[in-house]
Amino acid sequence: MPAVADQPNRGPNCWQCRHFAITHIPSSPYACRSMGFQSRLLPSLEVLRVDGQFCRLFLAKEITIKA
Repeated sequence: MPAVADQPNRGPNCWQCRHFAITHIPSSPYACRSMGFQSRLLPSLEVLRVDGQFCRLFLAKEITIKA
């Protein structure tokens, strides 16, 4: 399981990250459990906006196959 984004020039996809969460709070619907913040934007976009670099804590979800 890769620990980095599939396309390094595009950055990580939060929807494929283990740390990504939905908060169900309309003003900040997305959260990053690893960094401990909530945001209106996807966490990876918020990190890029604030830090100028792609998220370094991306950890790909494990693929589960239902039989």
